Amino acid sequence: MQKCEDLVPGEVLNAMREEWPLFKADLYGDPLLCVKFSRRLMCAIRHLPLRLSLKTTNDTDKAIEAGARKDPTLFVNNNLFIEGLVTAERITVEFTKLLKQTNS
Repeated sequence: MQKCEDLVPGEVLNAMREEWPLFKADLYGDPLLCVKFSRRLMCAIRHLPLRLSLKTTNDTDKAIEAGARKDPTLFVNNNLFIEGLVTAERITVEFTKLLKQTNS
C-alpha cells in the first residue's frame, strides 16, 4: 500500500496542472483528527483532475463559527462539504460529484 503524504502549508495539490479547477479547502477540528483526515483526503483525491489548496485550523471556536457540527469538518470554497472522519472512498465520491458539477 502506498503511503499518502500531507500537503505542506501553502502547497497546492497538482499545482502544475493549471488547466484543472482549483478548490480552496479549510479543514477544522482536533489536531489528530485533522491529520488523519488530511491523509485520507490526499489518498482519495490525488488521482482526480483537480488542484487543491488546504488550510487546517485547530481552533474549536472558529470551527463552530464556520458551521462545523462534527469533528473534523471540511469546507470547500467556503461551503460545508464533509463532516466527520469519513472513509477515503467517501471523500473520492464527494469530490467526483463536485468535479461533475464544476464541469457542467
